[in-house]
Amino acid sequence: MAGPTATGKSGLAIELALAARELGRPAEIISADSRQVYRGMDIGTAKTPSVEREGVPHHGLDLVDPDEAFSVADFARHASQVLGDLAARDPEAIAILVGGTGLYLRAVARDLDTGALPADPGVRAGVEAGLERAGLRRAVERLTSIAPRLAVKTDLKNPRRVARALEIALLAGDVDRPTPGAYGGRLCWLGLTLDPPTNREWIAKRARNQFEAGLLEEARDLRDRYGAESRSFSAFGYREAFAVLDGRLELQAAIDEDVRRTVAFAKRQRTWFRSERSIDWIDAAADPLNAALPRLRAFLDA
Repeated sequence: MAGPTATGKSGLAIELALAARELGRPAEIISADSRQVYRGMDIGTAKTPSVEREGVPHHGLDLVDPDEAFSVADFARHASQVLGDLAARDPEAIAILVGGTGLYLRAVARDLDTGALPADPGVRAGVEAGLERAGLRRAVERLTSIAPRLAVKTDLKNPRRVARALEIALLAGDVDRPTPGAYGGRLCWLGLTLDPPTNREWIAKRARNQFEAGLLEEARDLRDRYGAESRSFSAFGYREAFAVLDGRLELQAAIDEDVRRTVAFAKRQRTWFRSERSIDWIDAAADPLNAALPRLRAFLDA
């Protein structure tokens, strides 16, 4: 299940898992969110509270500490293990892969060859140091100069994507990214969508609720344990929470900046998912469960 952030994907996934159970098909959920893999980052990543997950097994959550590296290849291996274990336990069971990290979804549902892209921690550290020192614009200029084909297929507004593309270019040259293959099992790809103004309203409401629910305290505890420089803390809300804790931003200004960054991210997600084929889109504001249930039944009956 795909879609921009703050469209209700996690909640709908739980409802569909419970509905599948009523139809005699056990279901488990795999979170495809590149920030929810981190332990302790609960409020800021909108991780579904454990009480709401009761009765529906969840995977892909709390896999590593915030100061540990975690890649799309790591996620693909984790998801593959979960899918294999689920099939061995119950061939009739289904998995609901849900999240807004498009590359994670593609790695599993499209069988992306994550091992085909080279990686080197030393090279990546040098690239990230250069990005921090010289800024995104210079990094984009460097990427465009040494790997123009790769640059065309990279989100040049996203520092993490630019850094990864530079790492690939330095290790392998101006190579093409792997072409997605075909997932070996049956697949029903649903997507939740909202018109941008409504999506912004939902994002703003969630941001306010996160700060009210204790995001400042969560951020303080995480920074005390891991420092402020972990890449995982680029997740929306944490940078702004640190600024409040340090007296650099007032609370409302921090919420506004959180909303601004998240809205921009949601726009990039919509662009990404437009390139995916065969997504069956559902309006998140118009009773999405009622719209999704016939798709679920048709999938189970096929």
